[in-house]
Amino acid sequence: MRIILAPMEGLLDFRLREILTEIGGYDECVSEFIRVNDTLLPTHRFYRVVPELKTASKTKSNTPVKVQILGSDPICMAENACVAASLGAYGIDINFGCPAPTVNRNRGGAALLKEPELMYQIVRAVRSSVPETIPVTAKMRLGFDSTELTLDCAKALEDGGAKEIVVHARTKIDGYKPPAYWDWIFQIQASLKINVIANGEIWSVEDAFRCLDISKCQDIMIGRGAVSNPALALLIKGTIRDKLEWDQMKKILMSYWNTMEVGIEGVSKTGRIKQWLHYLSREYEEAKVDFQLIKQISHPKELKTTYFSEFLSFK
Repeated sequence: MRIILAPMEGLLDFRLREILTEIGGYDECVSEFIRVNDTLLPTHRFYRVVPELKTASKTKSNTPVKVQILGSDPICMAENACVAASLGAYGIDINFGCPAPTVNRNRGGAALLKEPELMYQIVRAVRSSVPETIPVTAKMRLGFDSTELTLDCAKALEDGGAKEIVVHARTKIDGYKPPAYWDWIFQIQASLKINVIANGEIWSVEDAFRCLDISKCQDIMIGRGAVSNPALALLIKGTIRDKLEWDQMKKILMSYWNTMEVGIEGVSKTGRIKQWLHYLSREYEEAKVDFQLIKQISHPKELKTTYFSEFLSFK
């Protein structure tokens, strides 16, 4: 079984990717999407989102990172995939699942699930543009507002040349509301020859194995579950038996704060800590208490003096 770490726009970026892969259990990661419009992006745009390109497309713990791109123009997508490949990308992943309204209004992400033929053209163009040694993969949802075209979309990705696909088992309209329809993933993987990776509502070891049983997939992708329980991948693989102690999580939170000293503005820094504490609250009662302590704080200096100062004793 492979476990892939999903991106989460605005939280699970390269900083948190580094921390979670260091904790362990992940076989590979996918970056947050790089938006492709009608231009050839400069290399610094790729490095900004995927700085791991400077280290053989791997995190410091040696976990490979795929570069994810999002857009609707096959030629422009292919040209930018070429740039990513030239920078040493481990793989190219294409986003057909983002449910964000701003993305969908611009004919990106999940909006393309209404156009299987265009999905095929995009994957085919990207696959044709990068060396065969670089895998091209894709992520999709079950549809935009229905499952009417689900199998057509999946087949379009396979026919376009995708090596494997990740299926988030909800439509765009479903958003992130439970449940995830893992039985639909089973239908997709039964209709394709390529590998299908299951994604959606995997919060625990029990969820992971129930998802694998229903979907009949061999591999899973986790995102929110990984942020809520940073040891989840290790627990699923049976490497450890218990989640991390809260004292360990405090050290990790402090490490994450330190990684944001460069590149993240003050208010965004405090926002990301609150966001991560909110997710950790699913697993840790201590996170609920700490979230209440800092939820009204916006200035980073105040956050550091009222909350992070106590972490210094854990160094």
